[in-house]
Amino acid sequence: MRWKLDENLAPAVAKCLAAPAHDVASVVGEHLSGCTDETLYRRCVAERRVLVTLDLDFANPIRFPPDIEPGIVILRVGRPTLRALQTMVERVLPAATAPQLSGNLWIVEPDRLRVYNPRET
Repeated sequence: MRWKLDENLAPAVAKCLAAPAHDVASVVGEHLSGCTDETLYRRCVAERRVLVTLDLDFANPIRFPPDIEPGIVILRVGRPTLRALQTMVERVLPAATAPQLSGNLWIVEPDRLRVYNPRET
């Protein structure tokens, strides 16, 4: 899997995704901090990376259609502490596969996973 972590996620979260089959890049590591959401979205599409973010703006499927890119994962946690985010990532994302994520919007909450598949609407 190819992941891109938004700047709102601490670098320690990337360690939760680190595995031989995973390629993790970050907005901070690529000096893209402060870029527009559109720029980040286009970059993820071009690089075929799943975007992992806390930013609810990416939940708008009209503005950021998940069906034309590898997928978007939005982490939703009441108080986004490092431990809470790591727990969510460790619990859900390592089991994710490209076919499950491809073209879908995942909203990951502490007690549930919501998947929006635009091909099913």
